[in-house]
Amino acid sequence: MERVNQTSSVSEFILLGLSSRPEDQMPLFILFLTMYLITIIGNLLIILAIRSDPQLKTPMYFFLSFLSFTDICFSTTIVPRMLVNFLSGKTIAYAGCLTQMYFIYALGNTDSCLLAVMAFDRYVAICDPFHYVTIMSHHRCVLLVAFSCSLPHLHSLLHTLLLNQLNFCDSNVIHHFLCDLSPLMKLSCSSTFVNEIVIMIEGSVILVTPFLFIAFSYTRILITVFNIPSAAGKRKAFSTCGSHLTVVTLFYGSIFYVYLQPVSTYTVRDHMATIVYTVLSSMLNPFIYSLRNKDLKQGLRKLKGRRKPQAAPS
Repeated sequence: MERVNQTSSVSEFILLGLSSRPEDQMPLFILFLTMYLITIIGNLLIILAIRSDPQLKTPMYFFLSFLSFTDICFSTTIVPRMLVNFLSGKTIAYAGCLTQMYFIYALGNTDSCLLAVMAFDRYVAICDPFHYVTIMSHHRCVLLVAFSCSLPHLHSLLHTLLLNQLNFCDSNVIHHFLCDLSPLMKLSCSSTFVNEIVIMIEGSVILVTPFLFIAFSYTRILITVFNIPSAAGKRKAFSTCGSHLTVVTLFYGSIFYVYLQPVSTYTVRDHMATIVYTVLSSMLNPFIYSLRNKDLKQGLRKLKGRRKPQAAPS
């Protein structure tokens, strides 16, 4: 039997999605299905290439494989529900909505923490290369990944439990394509004061701290790189950071635009920014990391070679 929030008369929500026009539904379905398939295939290839190539058994690629896995899960939390909404009813059960919101925040913040860990890896590699093997030991890498995955789940659980205490008495129409915290709070007919305070304090800390950690790491990296005498050495140092900086800019630029604003100012215009960090960045990450990375491209070529059928002996 479906569990309904005891303090709410609403048992389901209606996700309006990206467009209410019937003629837009099929083109949007095809577009997001294509993006989803590219996301799954691209990130899966990155994981397989890293796991199968001994030359990619380094901390940087260890973290990248977990980032790719998180991106697959993140996209799967959002896009299949969108695809269903494009073709059929736009309703989602109350419990299903809160479950989706939980995983969006848990996996989105895991991405954020992993990007901070990858920045720390680059910082150690460039600023303290002689102690890199000691500092970035396998044991420490596992601990960093475990922390990056566990803390966001506690953060997400807190906000989900607080949202579950709100009353939803009247409207159940969400002007969004996913169950996000701000649109849901705007629907509540009870006070959201505690929720907003927690978002401003705890939420801002969880969101901004990894970004500040990344900014600090790259400030130190820039200082170190500018002190390298040779131009070739500077280019090599920058080439190892360029892909990561591109992903960080894409991810945090859109996420700050959406979440560093009061709940009352949240509008439909934020949908495009939400698509960037929830769908587009997960799809583009494999391309960004592989285009200028010779080792990863070589690993992908080796993986492709292994998948080719061997010729039968004459």
